[in-house]
Amino acid sequence: MNFLKKLAQQVLIGDGAMGTLLYEQGVDQCFEEVNVTEPDKIVRAHREYIEAGADVIQTNTYAANRLKLEKYGLQDRVSELNNKAVRLAKEAAQGEVYVLGTVGGIRRFQLEEWDLTEIKAAFKEQMTELVAGGIDGLLLETFYDLEEAKVATSLARQITDIPIIVNLSIGEVGVMNGGIHVSDAFDQLKSVGADIVGLNCRTGPFHMLRSFETIPLKAGVFFSAYPNASLPDYRDGRVFYQSNADYFKAMGEKFIQQGVRLLGGCCGTTPEHIKAFAEVREKVAPVTTKKVRSIVTIKEMSETRRVQDPLPEIVEKRKSVIVELDPPKKLSTKKFMDGARALKDAGVDAVTMADNSLASPRVDNLALGAMIKEQIGVRPLVHVTCRDRNLIGLQSHLMGLHALGIDDVLAITGDPTKIGDFPGATSVYDVSSFQLISFIKQLNEGISFSGKELGQKANFSVGAALNPNVRHLDKAVKRMEKKIDSGADYFMTQPIYSSQQIEELANETKHISKPIYIGIMPLTGTRNAEFLHNEVPGIKLTDDIRHAMAACGEDREASTKEGIAIAKSLIDTALAHFNGIYLITPFLRYEITVELTQYIESKKQAIYR
Repeated sequence: MNFLKKLAQQVLIGDGAMGTLLYEQGVDQCFEEVNVTEPDKIVRAHREYIEAGADVIQTNTYAANRLKLEKYGLQDRVSELNNKAVRLAKEAAQGEVYVLGTVGGIRRFQLEEWDLTEIKAAFKEQMTELVAGGIDGLLLETFYDLEEAKVATSLARQITDIPIIVNLSIGEVGVMNGGIHVSDAFDQLKSVGADIVGLNCRTGPFHMLRSFETIPLKAGVFFSAYPNASLPDYRDGRVFYQSNADYFKAMGEKFIQQGVRLLGGCCGTTPEHIKAFAEVREKVAPVTTKKVRSIVTIKEMSETRRVQDPLPEIVEKRKSVIVELDPPKKLSTKKFMDGARALKDAGVDAVTMADNSLASPRVDNLALGAMIKEQIGVRPLVHVTCRDRNLIGLQSHLMGLHALGIDDVLAITGDPTKIGDFPGATSVYDVSSFQLISFIKQLNEGISFSGKELGQKANFSVGAALNPNVRHLDKAVKRMEKKIDSGADYFMTQPIYSSQQIEELANETKHISKPIYIGIMPLTGTRNAEFLHNEVPGIKLTDDIRHAMAACGEDREASTKEGIAIAKSLIDTALAHFNGIYLITPFLRYEITVELTQYIESKKQAIYR
């Protein structure tokens, strides 16, 4: 009988995790490659699920697409691995059960890894091979990103008219990333061709069931659920899941009562779990009506605590100065606090603090931001990098900044760890700077990174980095535009050491409405100049400046004087084209940036007189 007609009559039981069974057997390679290296293991796993009561099995092809297989050097074996997987599943099915061709989502939070054009091509190649093998339906599963899920569903519908099942993965009850309610997401998937919509992975039965409780039954589409066995545990370098078949039996009845018609398992599930689902299916009839539980949200109005204008508004109205003061590498903060106090007295609009610049550990900039805000009364602007914190840490860090009333942040990628004090340390990079900007703006809507309501809106103004020290300035400007699309409110440039370059930047960005702070970092000596020019990524000095600093030799006083003179000349050019100046203090020598701030103040008075 046709798969959809059968589903209209009864609840069908899917299989469980293929990877879990292979993992328990000691398989430590690309699971999809096992289709050809040890095909008997795949057939045996399929048969175990069928014998446990599965009506539907899925091919061992979750990551059998060109992009995922590239990790193992198998990108040119897409056809072989998918065709073999279909043959093995059909061999195991023996005409007794339905065979679904599995296509796994590619995007996670690292949306920049592959663009949708590459993803679409990879999906098309894999889906075409699966459909050619004679499957009973396509199972598109573990989609964290709704846009990608819709692209995959629409593409699948163009390729074939067989049933399409689409399972999303969510981390919060009832909502996807971006705060999209699962019910709305299901409607969008149905509109582009899905016959069955549901959830899989990421959560166990408890939280997945709570999500289904918020979703009304929908005409013309069925529900599917493939929960994980439990929350995972991590012991001795291996992931473990609870073995809880009795619990699955109790939860299986509740899934059916919420309208689920296709019920299987994901990570950690075994034939024991599927047997439990199959047993409860015999006792519980599918439903045609249900009571829907609404999601309770507490959404307060955004606090009106901000007494200062946001930095972007300040620089739009007048000449504005922010000064970077590096957090100290040692435990004493006295010199840093003295510098912040002197800069406030000089009239800076904000003191900005890097986030472990050059990948070397420093006193936490969140702590220093709170200290200068409370003890000195100067506005802190805190850098936030993608390098050091995963998504959990990033959101926690930003929530902490909000709690402290620190609303100005600069979202940047961060220098790689191999250039710092701990070259073996892990660079996290869960997200790109573009995504970080977007996620921070999501907090301003009162929505967490995962889509959960936060009960309050944040107030962040988000700065972004701009590196004009590149061969093709137009490409840097295109990155600016992309960051503006992500939500950037203003830009801070890398240090510039050429008046001509400042003028070129002004010309290339005249169509950009967002404010730009021009980075000026005074030089302290010829060694400093040569290091910056030759070793620090994103910084280049002109030959004239290098020669001027070299002429000072080892004379510290002469070198400082020359460095300040060069900086003042660059400031003059910058002020003629831009309202924002971003001074970077060298080696905590804040007396230099104090002098430059006072110089800018004198220039401002002359301009506005």
